[in-house]
Amino acid sequence: MTAVPTDSASPSRDRILAVATDLFAKRGYGATSTRAIGDAAGLNIATVAYHVGGKEELYREVMRLAHVAQRDAVVAALETLTACDPTPEATRTAMHGFVDAYLSFCLRHPEVPTLWMRRWLAEGEDLAAIEEEFAGPLVAQVAEQVRATLDRAGLTHEVDVEMLVYSIVWTTHSFTRAGFIDASGKRQDPSSLEMMDRFRAHLHHLVDGAIGADEHSHQD
Repeated sequence: MTAVPTDSASPSRDRILAVATDLFAKRGYGATSTRAIGDAAGLNIATVAYHVGGKEELYREVMRLAHVAQRDAVVAALETLTACDPTPEATRTAMHGFVDAYLSFCLRHPEVPTLWMRRWLAEGEDLAAIEEEFAGPLVAQVAEQVRATLDRAGLTHEVDVEMLVYSIVWTTHSFTRAGFIDASGKRQDPSSLEMMDRFRAHLHHLVDGAIGADEHSHQD
């Protein structure tokens, strides 16, 4: 698992955070102890505590770094989206590019969707401020800018933009972590180029259906 980049100048702290990210993603918050993190990093508990504090502080820092990596990728994709020409066709194409960028991010950093999916299962629920500080504002920013972009092109015909954003997040996180089970009962690997192309096309159809892009293009 490739850990999200850190902003630390300390190799020991970076190693602790990388290991903690891996273990929190694989085992979850409740099943991961600071001792296990220290052992995996080759450091004692005192050293772990010196660099990152207790388990709660360490988990929060892991989630913060995951959020920063996610936010930076999303904001960059939003900048490209909002710069598109204000026509239905250009906006539709830009929306496809936006979801493609998010899919690529999740495939490059599988630990990020895994960490968030574990929180969806109410892990570390006593740390609800993580959603309030990180996830909530980012979703609000995405919804606001997506709606403004769709408005310019006349494509927001009663679309629930926030629900569309979450639908993209839910399906992308699930696909990039688990693929899917086909009709024969075989699990299809999300890293397969064929499966990625199939899922990407599905995301495009999801977006088009939600914003009415196909319908609008037929009317033009």
